[in-house]
Amino acid sequence: MWPGAVADALARFEWAFRRPGRYLNASRVWQPGLEVEYARDDLEEVVLHLPRGAQRDLGRLVARIDDEFERRTLPNPGPVNAFTVGGWWWSRIREH
Repeated sequence: MWPGAVADALARFEWAFRRPGRYLNASRVWQPGLEVEYARDDLEEVVLHLPRGAQRDLGRLVARIDDEFERRTLPNPGPVNAFTVGGWWWSRIREH
């Protein structure tokens, strides 16, 4: 990870969650190639390497992000692919 990686990941979710509408719009991303799913990957990696107290603190924030992400996306009824092998957030779809 690089300095500011957590702040960047959190900023991507803040940006995405500020967008109006019930569902996250798949056509609007932070920058091409920097979808919030990648930000969630970064947060997962960081949480695994933090000391326990920091894990709990960031983990509570990540749990709230997960709840909102799950609320604003839909289950993907399609087959498992390379992305869905990772975190559950890759198996969710956004509205187009």
